[in-house]
Amino acid sequence: MRLALTGNPNSGKTTMFNALTASSEKIGNWSGVTVDSKEKEIRSSLCSGVEKLVAVDLPGAYSMSSYSSEESITSEYIKNEHPDVLINVVDATNLSRSLFFTTQLLELGIPLVVALNKTDINNMKGTKIDETALAEALGCPVVNTVSTAKQGLAELVETAAGLVGKEQKPAFVQTDTVSAEEADRQRFAFVNDIVEKVESREQLASAKTVSDRIDEVITHPLIGWLVFAVVMFGVFYISQAEGPLGVGKFFEGILTGWIETFQEWLGGRLDGANPFLYAILIDGIVGGVGAVLGFLPLVMVMYFLIALLEDCGYMSRASVVLDPVFKKVGLSGKSVIPMVIGTGCGIPAVMSCRVIPDERERRTTAMLATFMPCGAKLPVIALFAGAFFPDASWVGPLMYFVGIAIILIGALIIKAITGMKSQKSYFIIELPEYKRPSLKFAAGSMLERAKAYIIKAATVILVCNTVVQVMQSFDWELKLIEEGMEHTSILAGIAGPFAYLLVPVVGIASWQLAAAAITGFIAKENVVGTLATVFALTSFIDTEALELMGSGDTVASVMGLTRAAALAYLMFNLFTPPCFAAIGALNAELQSRRWLAAAIGFQLAIGFTVGFFVFQIGTLIATGSVGAGFFGGLIAVASFVAVIIGLIIKNRKA
Repeated sequence: MRLALTGNPNSGKTTMFNALTASSEKIGNWSGVTVDSKEKEIRSSLCSGVEKLVAVDLPGAYSMSSYSSEESITSEYIKNEHPDVLINVVDATNLSRSLFFTTQLLELGIPLVVALNKTDINNMKGTKIDETALAEALGCPVVNTVSTAKQGLAELVETAAGLVGKEQKPAFVQTDTVSAEEADRQRFAFVNDIVEKVESREQLASAKTVSDRIDEVITHPLIGWLVFAVVMFGVFYISQAEGPLGVGKFFEGILTGWIETFQEWLGGRLDGANPFLYAILIDGIVGGVGAVLGFLPLVMVMYFLIALLEDCGYMSRASVVLDPVFKKVGLSGKSVIPMVIGTGCGIPAVMSCRVIPDERERRTTAMLATFMPCGAKLPVIALFAGAFFPDASWVGPLMYFVGIAIILIGALIIKAITGMKSQKSYFIIELPEYKRPSLKFAAGSMLERAKAYIIKAATVILVCNTVVQVMQSFDWELKLIEEGMEHTSILAGIAGPFAYLLVPVVGIASWQLAAAAITGFIAKENVVGTLATVFALTSFIDTEALELMGSGDTVASVMGLTRAAALAYLMFNLFTPPCFAAIGALNAELQSRRWLAAAIGFQLAIGFTVGFFVFQIGTLIATGSVGAGFFGGLIAVASFVAVIIGLIIKNRKA
């Protein structure tokens, strides 16, 4: 027996699904979080005396009309899969908006029960809803619920199960003899009449609340950007910087100390063992994987803070602040959402582009979403910021603002190439009530992402670093290479040709840097692990240890990088194509080999161009002259520009 959960975005639907099934699906304050239907068996403790029940979490929708891909999924599932019962999760704090969708669901002939959710917030505001009168007006059962506190769930399941096979007679049935506009007008009138009868408020809806006054500041066109910058800087300072508020650094020091202790212990146990075996275990596995795991505290603190911002309601306000700027470059307001989601992971960011109805805008957004540095790129940022800029807290936030700038410029370029016309669009997003963020929710979100991070480190990154170590240990004749002859290894032979392409970006032809960049396409965390392996710097597992080696200058001498080159190499890795998994998601969303090839080529060109200008300008400022590879890089950038101009001209002629 299937119970399908439907409702508007931000109604608490996915929270209820998690409570019913003991799941941990992603929850957010914007549409696009649930991008496909998810099924899971309801907890047995809620199904007393009832046969096996399965809950289906459908994407949020405002209407059964398919105005977006999300609404299409919901509409098609309900119409084609015929669930036994519909559980319509209604936001009690915004009853009039929610009931429009309810009246459409009632007309489908599928048994329906309304879960009147967020009633706890109404109680705090002094708002009362007569659920008995509401049930009578709609012609279906109504159950009060608080999904965050798991209240009313047993009654809801029992009520839903009792409706199977029973007919309902909705109080409102739309006739086919009127136009669509008139039909909506009649439906809204019916809903408003119900709300007037069943709802009583102590405070008029038109009166300004404390939340409204805060929003006037936080969503202000200018002040909002300043607030956003301060908030993001605070997140990065707490998660990555040193000092009394540097929580991430504090725990990083503890974890890396444990890793170093284990590495020394294992090294002592293998004293006198085969050199190749020693290198594989100590340098490749423990050193490489430890280099990634060493940054786990920074990543976890970052995830925890982002989850708090989501839960308190700020991140949806950040979307509102960014929305007007995105419209000016030809993107829909909904393009903001994938960019914000992209700070966590590029894969759901690309998938969430399904909420954008216009095909070209959806594809453009999918191409650009991964320019926002995701969680997998945090170790790379933390490594270079800690090693080369130990006293500069601006490095982390700068990467995100550079990402935003690249997205805006990239949108203008793609708009010019495709000839996409600017059109008036409306960005509708539910601004949730401000609330005290749940530490339990934030901790759960943090642990879930940390688990995925550890699994990746123990699988993909472990295998990759092991392969890197093996390839670095043997030459092409499969003979163990001697110390100091690493340039004759298989790895050096493969990465060597690519190293010359990096000269305009870093000033040297380093096969080690090229190898790290290549493995970064498998998983961005591999950049850190590979650098630790190829340079045989086990202290790479801790940025503090790098500083103890002398300073950023000492590290620069080991890697052969100036600070300008280090910053350029960092940006090159951040803004070239994402990991293979994200590219796979991009392929699924673009549904076009031509667009996919264009996306990868565009991302490569952007990453190279940004790295080139950062290195060359930084070198010019530091030394008074441009860096190595200037003319070659300039020719490459000019070629990129020529291709773009050619495509624009071709499109205009067409």
